[in-house]
Amino acid sequence: MGKPAHFLRLAGCVEPFCPQCDTRHALQGGESMSVTALCEALRSGPDTVVITGGEPFFQWNNGLEELCHVLEEKGKRLQYETSGRVEIPEKVPGYIVCSPKPMGRPYLTLNMVTRCHAFKFVVDANVQPTLDIITRWNLPPEKVWLMPMGMSRQEQLKLMPFVWEVACEYGYNFSPRLHIVAFDQKQGV
Repeated sequence: MGKPAHFLRLAGCVEPFCPQCDTRHALQGGESMSVTALCEALRSGPDTVVITGGEPFFQWNNGLEELCHVLEEKGKRLQYETSGRVEIPEKVPGYIVCSPKPMGRPYLTLNMVTRCHAFKFVVDANVQPTLDIITRWNLPPEKVWLMPMGMSRQEQLKLMPFVWEVACEYGYNFSPRLHIVAFDQKQGV
């Protein structure tokens, strides 16, 4: 958090789709690119590449594995943002962040809990379902990040004090959606 990074947003996700999804445009379609073209696009700029979606591990066997190994060889630091709805493949290079969604059935598995480096929960004023998941899986506070739900600067600023207080009360990390706070609803930043 707070470090410049390339965001590689992959199309495709796993149903049922999250009702508060902030990237509905990534659920279908997308532009097909070769590993070579993606590496060229990510060549300059930040050394960190955040791979998100949709659901990134949904595409592991469709070129993502190859891309990640090539990027790692080129010295890029990789971070994955998964919803936890697809099992983490073996030998994934980089840092894995799971952002489980509390609605309906929690998608965490023992595989997720043991292999993820951090857990990011996007929360609103009803934080109890998130707290229940954290307790159920006995997630260490230092691995838990709370992020206010909101797709506009105004929504972020309104919810940030509440989420901050919850994070402080339980010893969790706090993270606003920095790109929303800084750029509001501008796309492509």
